[in-house]
Amino acid sequence: MKKHRLVIAALLGVVLLAAITALASAKPAKKSASGNINIVGVWTGDEEKSFNAVLDGFRKANPGIKVTYKSTGDNTPTVLATAVAGGKPPDLASVSQPGLVNDFQKKGALKNIDYARGTLSANYPPDIAKIGVVKGHVYGLLIKGANKSTVWYNVSSFKNAGVKAPATFPAFVKAAGTLKASGTPAFSVGGADGWTLTDLFENIYLRQAGPAKYDALSHHTIKWTDGSVVKALQTMATLLQSSNIAGGTSGALQTDFPTSVSNVFTKSPKAAMVVEGDFVPGVVASKNALKPVSGYNVFPFPAIGNTKNYVEGGGDELMAFKDTPAIRSLVKYLATGKAQTIWAKRGGYTAPARTVPASVYPDAITRTTASAVGKAKVFRFDLSDLQPASFGGTVGQGEFKLFQDFLKNPSNAKGIAKQLESAAAKAYKAGK
Repeated sequence: MKKHRLVIAALLGVVLLAAITALASAKPAKKSASGNINIVGVWTGDEEKSFNAVLDGFRKANPGIKVTYKSTGDNTPTVLATAVAGGKPPDLASVSQPGLVNDFQKKGALKNIDYARGTLSANYPPDIAKIGVVKGHVYGLLIKGANKSTVWYNVSSFKNAGVKAPATFPAFVKAAGTLKASGTPAFSVGGADGWTLTDLFENIYLRQAGPAKYDALSHHTIKWTDGSVVKALQTMATLLQSSNIAGGTSGALQTDFPTSVSNVFTKSPKAAMVVEGDFVPGVVASKNALKPVSGYNVFPFPAIGNTKNYVEGGGDELMAFKDTPAIRSLVKYLATGKAQTIWAKRGGYTAPARTVPASVYPDAITRTTASAVGKAKVFRFDLSDLQPASFGGTVGQGEFKLFQDFLKNPSNAKGIAKQLESAAAKAYKAGK
């Protein structure tokens, strides 16, 4: 019995020693991040509600972090400039112009988010992941995308003319001629809003000149008088013939973007197609709009050569003015397909992450337009948004005004190219 008790005691000692050793070598539990994060940004209305739904997913998983979002809408650039100048920037901000990210980075106001590179690589296509890279470091994260390589059409007009959605640019030009012959002008053009014309040019230029030239033009390392620009303008002119356009050239110059859409999305269309982004259906009042798929539909901007799955687009970028463990957790969360799926399910959203399944979008058309961004072979951000604002984003001057002048006289490709270069050179010189 005594021997038996000694054996049991020895065994208990071994177990106790093992337990003590395990406790001693165990790493302390990782402490969850905590703190407060304030965000300002461009999202209002339904977009604001949807972004807060995305944040709710983060709040639930990180109860120690308090996140607040304040909408500053179209005033965001001014709000941020004032806050930075006063030394009181927000923790994070969302903006629609990548140029602002570059501006604040040059001022030394931003913190890089290189810590999100792994998350970006796992979730984003390479072309989208690099949008916010400045001098080798990540400063911007595209959170909400937009597909501007879409052509919207009136289904009845296509059926009446015996036309199918064209996949190539030559077929696109041919379809326009067939539609015109059937009695319906091919295009409705919102020429009163010059930015619609810049989008048309950018879609053509990306496909015809290629992404390398597109990048060079966006940085003004080649001039707007380059032969590739003149060629793209000449190609654009084949679509902008007065007889191809609802109301002719003069009518197009008096047509704003919402009206250009309404001209197509109606039972008595004034034109068969409108070339613009995935946000097109949202500008028409529901009582006047046709039903999706059966009344109106969409196809990708036609390929020029081997450029299938090329997308020119836009979106909203997130940038960080501060760096804390809590901010790092949120930034990496927002870059995941899991976070972006929350917004995608709610509609009115295009996820830049390729890891968001097409099936989560609420309707067939959105599944087509939105999933194209994450699957794009080549994606380039709206070129005019990458320019100095005085050249690329100001009503009545720069690109907006000069493309309107081109619409008046599409045969003047070389002349407009010279004027574009003169305006660009002046804007870049002023920005130095």
